Amino acid sequence: MGKRKITSEDLYQFKWVNSPAVCPVSNRIAYVSKQVNDDKSGYDTSIRIVSSNGEQDRAWTQGPKDTSPAWSQNGTSFAFIRKDGEHNQVWMMDSFGGEAYAVTKAETGVISFALSPDGQYILYLSKVGITTASTLDGEEVRKPGKQALVIDRLMYKSDGAGLWDGKQTHLFVHDCAAGEATALTNGNFDVTSFAWAPDSLTIVYTAKDLQDETVNPDLVRTNDLFVVERTDAESRRLTDSSLSISKPVFSHDGRTIAFHASDFSHGFASLQRLYTVTYPEGVLACHSQYLDWQLGNNAITDMKTGEFEGPIFSKDDLSIYTLATIEGSVHIIKFGLDGTHELLTEGPQEIIQFELTADESSIVMVKADFMQPGALFSHNLDSNTTIQLTHHNESFLDELELSKPEIFWFETSDGWKVQGWMVPPIGMEKGRKYPTILEIHGGPHGMYASSFMHEFQLLAAQGYAVIYTNPRGGHGYGQRFVNACRGDYGGRDYQDLMEAVDYAIANFDYTDGQRLGVTGGSYGGFMTNWIVSHTDRFVAAVTQRSISNWISFYGVSDIGYYFTEDQIDGNAWADMEKLWKHSPLAYVEQINTPLLILHGEQDLRCPIEQAEQLFIALKRQGKETQFVRFPDANHNLSRSGHPELRVERLDRIVGWMNQFIPGGAV
Repeated sequence: MGKRKITSEDLYQFKWVNSPAVCPVSNRIAYVSKQVNDDKSGYDTSIRIVSSNGEQDRAWTQGPKDTSPAWSQNGTSFAFIRKDGEHNQVWMMDSFGGEAYAVTKAETGVISFALSPDGQYILYLSKVGITTASTLDGEEVRKPGKQALVIDRLMYKSDGAGLWDGKQTHLFVHDCAAGEATALTNGNFDVTSFAWAPDSLTIVYTAKDLQDETVNPDLVRTNDLFVVERTDAESRRLTDSSLSISKPVFSHDGRTIAFHASDFSHGFASLQRLYTVTYPEGVLACHSQYLDWQLGNNAITDMKTGEFEGPIFSKDDLSIYTLATIEGSVHIIKFGLDGTHELLTEGPQEIIQFELTADESSIVMVKADFMQPGALFSHNLDSNTTIQLTHHNESFLDELELSKPEIFWFETSDGWKVQGWMVPPIGMEKGRKYPTILEIHGGPHGMYASSFMHEFQLLAAQGYAVIYTNPRGGHGYGQRFVNACRGDYGGRDYQDLMEAVDYAIANFDYTDGQRLGVTGGSYGGFMTNWIVSHTDRFVAAVTQRSISNWISFYGVSDIGYYFTEDQIDGNAWADMEKLWKHSPLAYVEQINTPLLILHGEQDLRCPIEQAEQLFIALKRQGKETQFVRFPDANHNLSRSGHPELRVERLDRIVGWMNQFIPGGAV
């Protein structure tokens, strides 16, 4: 029996893996398995255990909302987060199985946690300090039922979280023997990441706790490292507030802290680099300043379910392992503290997360590539060989006829090198030309990668060739490249995209330059709007979660006031002409391409008023357009939204292209 074409509803069959945790004693690997639930209303997560050779892979917890597996260092205990009722708590069980039991009792739930090296304590983040009162003329007002929300800060909302509720995220330590938790931090700031020292006494954390009380913290983009001891809760600042820091980790001897940080020299386009600071001296060093690479994972896909969890020290504390985003792939890199570095992986792929085995002989990693959305692999460092440990999607993917993208590079008219990919249509016949879709990523400081994309495979199954590329402004190609779009939205980034299409038409004989479509989301939605307002070469377009008007975006987006200043170099009162110049809405009379507008109603990153303005302007002029609002959907609809809405989104993209591109449907 022949293979079939992929469909939008195949989303319901995918299984994703994330958060590998290697037992320090047995090398068994715990990981999270995620899939769409039975009624297609959300996702179930449970924890599985796989042997180091992949021969045994079995369910470990029942779920349906279990995440964040962790082993004690002596290998006797196993901990994880379980949502049982309204809140997440830390649960524990014997490392060889048995009944799990709740350990923490955080009033508002546990956000993340870490077991102490001696296994006696649990560090966790939780929200505290609920604001329940409003004020009138300085008097506190309390009343039952509904009441007004009083807002007195700039950063009062966040996409995915909604309006700020007055809570701050702080650090707690739970004594497992006593069954009690103690707050380690407090104040008008949020703790964002943390790690234990090997002595199970000292803790490092990151926070934006400003020394100058006259400075508005919502205008500050940097933060600091702090250390605090479990027994006295007196914090000490280790850095000088010049960096934006994330994911700190202690060395095995407790003398060094490694972390990723940006110096913000190029605003939000600044590269993340690897730093260390000695403890307790506080001597800072950067270990990747000689490399023009972005550290971490900045790849954009519609399949990823886990986030990079930070650098890892080698056993001898002389090296640090981390991820690097490089030219359309994400690899593991090993930095020596003597100034050396070594790439440990190669080829077109995306490594999402990784851990080391206790003896440092192997790296366990979640890896995706063109043809699969992410599985668990083990890479032996001595033999440089890799084996696949999990196979949840293999039988399902074996049913499908998929299209393998081809990587290309081209030189722009002003001499820059730009990378792209070409996805041939399924069932392609020699000598025939096929309608072609240009896909544009968000960010703009993200990166398309050599990773699996359901949307691109679906378009290929519908008989489309798909072009996707990383125009200047994306990570993976150095500091100058990623910074190049700031202040120039719709300039050379637009030219890069048009020249990518020109290159593809000239070099891939199955592309049809007369039957072109374009789509993208977020920044890709902005650019879709910009393209159709500046050229008529595309016969159909779908703009998703887009920006159409920088002037209103400044005040309505959760990041608008600082992102607009950083990316467009202006604000809504002093630089209105500049913001309007870069707004697609300013050129709406020039839009002739049929434009489908897709937007989530709860998107606070690119609020739905951006779509509303564009739709009304087009409709008022009698242009071909349609506006689709997705209920209860935020900015991440395409990646982690309601499964049925994700499927509908895909169907509407395909349907619009099929409707307006001649010969688009197959």
